[in-house]
Amino acid sequence: MRKQQDYQIGIVVPIYNESQALPGFHHQLIAVADKLPNKTRIYYIDDGSDEDTVLILDDLANRDERVQVLTLSRNFGHQAALTCGLDHALGDVIISMDGDGQNPPELIPEMLKLYQSGYDIVVGQRLEDKTQPFFKTFTSKLFYKLINLIGNLDIPPNAADFRLLSRQVVDSLKSLPEYHRFLRGMVSWVGFKSVILPYSPHERIGGETKYTFRKMLKLAEDAIFSFSLVPLRIGLAIGGMFYLLALIEVIYVLSFWLTGNQPKLEPGWSSLMFMLLIVGGTLTTVVSFIGIYIGYIFQEVKQRPTYLIKKSRTDD
Repeated sequence: MRKQQDYQIGIVVPIYNESQALPGFHHQLIAVADKLPNKTRIYYIDDGSDEDTVLILDDLANRDERVQVLTLSRNFGHQAALTCGLDHALGDVIISMDGDGQNPPELIPEMLKLYQSGYDIVVGQRLEDKTQPFFKTFTSKLFYKLINLIGNLDIPPNAADFRLLSRQVVDSLKSLPEYHRFLRGMVSWVGFKSVILPYSPHERIGGETKYTFRKMLKLAEDAIFSFSLVPLRIGLAIGGMFYLLALIEVIYVLSFWLTGNQPKLEPGWSSLMFMLLIVGGTLTTVVSFIGIYIGYIFQEVKQRPTYLIKKSRTDD
């Protein structure tokens, strides 16, 4: 058991063009933070936001010494902004959440109770939302099943980036240098004692979601190609299957020749072209997979930073 007053809390909130939601979200967050007996800092990570959002963040920092603001030099993406927060947040416990109001701040005391009982990771799990489009729900479930299967991970379905991490877990994540970040997978990979905390997401306070379908596809791509070599093995299996089909066709043609029935064979190039197209398609698929992995390796070996900080208003 951990004593409640013996640890400090850092709350990391990535922000990107959330001028409509930010004031309401901050009000909700402060209402919870004011009731905590622990020293608490709030780290807003400005991921290249517009001027309206920047002005609101400056005002919040001016009015409350608990508010720390890290401004990135451009929009690096949600996972990079989260990484920045984890790298710079002080505290024995780090809680990450989105700034649109959908992650309920009132769940933080429940997370802290689980931490005090001995858990190093508390993963917020969104309860199924019946109002979500079927396509989004279906693809989300499919993605988590796929990445857990091929990546040897154990990510809960509908897991969010709303989570609590102990300092030991945060330091472990900071030791992982990869450029392509999929923090849900990385948190699962490092291990430690974890528990799931289901919750019903709130309605967005204002504005529109910044997580477009294209960004979700990019996140899925980073997850699959960063955590698994299965796509290469799939390409190899497909190639082997079509080589087997080609062998069967050769045996089939030879059987006509050996039995003296070669005149019954249809002349022409259809079967040959069919096999050429199949083999060509298979080779293209395999080479494409290899190319993607080489591209990922190329970006990793350049060792560029995941993010760049333009301005910092923090205690450290």
